[in-house]
Amino acid sequence: MSLEDETRDQLATSLYEALETTDPIDRPTDTYDLTIEDAYAVQSAFIDRRLDDGASVVGHKIGLTSDGIQNQLGVSEPDFGRLLDSMFVDGRTIPSENLIAPRVEPEIGFLIGEDLEPPVSYLDVLAATEFVVPVLEVIDSRVRDWDIQIQDTIADNASSALYLTGETRSDVDDVDLSLEGVKLYRNGTLESSGVGAAVLDHPARAVAWLANTLAELDETLEAGQFILSGSVTPAVDVEPGDVITVEFTSIGTLTSRVE
Repeated sequence: MSLEDETRDQLATSLYEALETTDPIDRPTDTYDLTIEDAYAVQSAFIDRRLDDGASVVGHKIGLTSDGIQNQLGVSEPDFGRLLDSMFVDGRTIPSENLIAPRVEPEIGFLIGEDLEPPVSYLDVLAATEFVVPVLEVIDSRVRDWDIQIQDTIADNASSALYLTGETRSDVDDVDLSLEGVKLYRNGTLESSGVGAAVLDHPARAVAWLANTLAELDETLEAGQFILSGSVTPAVDVEPGDVITVEFTSIGTLTSRVE
């Protein structure tokens, strides 16, 4: 790791203050030569500040799962962030007052029913999954104008913000998640669409990648954790007043309003 502890803590504090004030910062990679390892260390320190506020980790979110975004950032694998209980939106109204530049993504959420010990395959993930649900993730960047490299978004907890889940719980044996389609509407207009195969060929493969990657950090995907497996479509910008609908082929639909 190339970052000194003091620098890591400074960056984590800057990201935390940007979260609290909605005043974004310049991207850290403009000033520091961050490695991926450095970026995850900053993320951990950033999350520690949120845990000190009373939040708790309930799972993980996976990002950079499509070929397009990986090519855009010049990377060949996904990234991940920590999912906090304070990110969950209980209802159908997305509060945007404390967001900077929100975007939404439709995802398939996995509730893990058994601990996943590496090496983990996508079949292991499916066998350990209690159910899947439709998810609308709200992403946001504490880095100004979404001007980011992969190290910046990792440090910023994978650009996470909020998430909503649908009410329908589906058994993975009842649906082929690689072929599961989704349409994302904003104010009644179709903005984006895709299929589950856009997420590393199968959303469960993304979860397997996460389990194996966490093992390298001496962490384990545990029973009871909730995983956002990655966006099935490109992200869509939103603003107050927008009505967003996520319509999956078989696992459910959810609609929310940005306030």
